[in-house]
Amino acid sequence: MKTIFIVDDSDTNLAMAEEALEEHFRVLTLPSAIKMFSLLEKITPDLILLDIEMPEMNGFEAMEKLKASSSWNSIPVVFLTGTKNTDVEEKSSKLGVIDIITKPFSSESLLEQINSLI
Repeated sequence: MKTIFIVDDSDTNLAMAEEALEEHFRVLTLPSAIKMFSLLEKITPDLILLDIEMPEMNGFEAMEKLKASSSWNSIPVVFLTGTKNTDVEEKSSKLGVIDIITKPFSSESLLEQINSLI
């Protein structure tokens, strides 16, 4: 079973995404990018769903750190954001993000998008 990390500082978003994906994937929810990097020391996921706007370390900073690591730079990352605009899309693309999912999302659309990516 493929493993997905969901990284978001919103408990609501974590719960919705977990509920949408848990029947099909091993889902691990994390409230911050800092916690994600701690878990990455032990587990390498098949995909990371990463919120852009978080305290401590935002999604762009986390993505830069992932891409700088030879251990983690090949993990596919999908950004979760409430603000999808040209700047976000361009910066995401330059960092190697494979897709952007706009919040709020429905369980069905999230599952469809993730299935198409994995």
